[in-house]
Amino acid sequence: MNPLARIGQVVLALLAEIGRLTLFLRDALIIGLLPRWYPRQMLIQLMRMGYHSLPVIGLTAFFTGGVLALQIYIGSSRFNAENLVSSIVALGITRELGPVLAALMMAGRVSAAIAAEIGTMRVTEQIDALTTLSVHPMKYLVAPRIVAGVVALPLLVLVADIIGILGGYVVGTRSLGFNAGSYLANTVNFLQWDDVTSGLIKAGVFGFILALMGCYHGFNSRGGAQGVGRATTNAVVSASILILAANYVLTSTLFAK
Repeated sequence: MNPLARIGQVVLALLAEIGRLTLFLRDALIIGLLPRWYPRQMLIQLMRMGYHSLPVIGLTAFFTGGVLALQIYIGSSRFNAENLVSSIVALGITRELGPVLAALMMAGRVSAAIAAEIGTMRVTEQIDALTTLSVHPMKYLVAPRIVAGVVALPLLVLVADIIGILGGYVVGTRSLGFNAGSYLANTVNFLQWDDVTSGLIKAGVFGFILALMGCYHGFNSRGGAQGVGRATTNAVVSASILILAANYVLTSTLFAK
């Protein structure tokens, strides 16, 4: 019975964690939507998540677009379909690779930073001090970060889409011998607005997830420096897994026949 008991313990622990996360999400949404708001904190978090993440998101998107163009060219050349390179690069970047890779990079950068910051405040009793000063932690710490995540990631993904397509264009025209005008014309004629908006919708959901996971694990960290380290690791891992799972659900919903 020991193996069954261990499985039961894992299942019960998972259900308890889901319950705690659900209650945390409820408090974050209900309390965060009510006044008083902290617009200055929202702007600070927007700068940290958005503007400061531009270099890593831009580099990731550029090289992803270039590699995607190379791989598609190699595969399509077997069927004499090289003219599809520009169209598939634009489609792959806007629908999938742009939002997913940007979200995963943000999960490693932003979720970890949020968990470390809030976790440090928890173990040093700064959150208790906020409560003593009649400042609700959900309003001051959690709500601005969630709002910033939902707003910042779609803007970053829009920039990543442009840079990713630019990366494919540079590789296609400089290394693969495509005509620049034909490459751009094929991209513009094939790409539809729905392809871009679907990626932006995904980005909004992903931004919510990575901010929520960072806040949740940081808010519930215990045990000093080691607890903050565990919270940071758990935030990145849980955010990455939920982003990939949510990507499947959103893709099957947005592009259902």
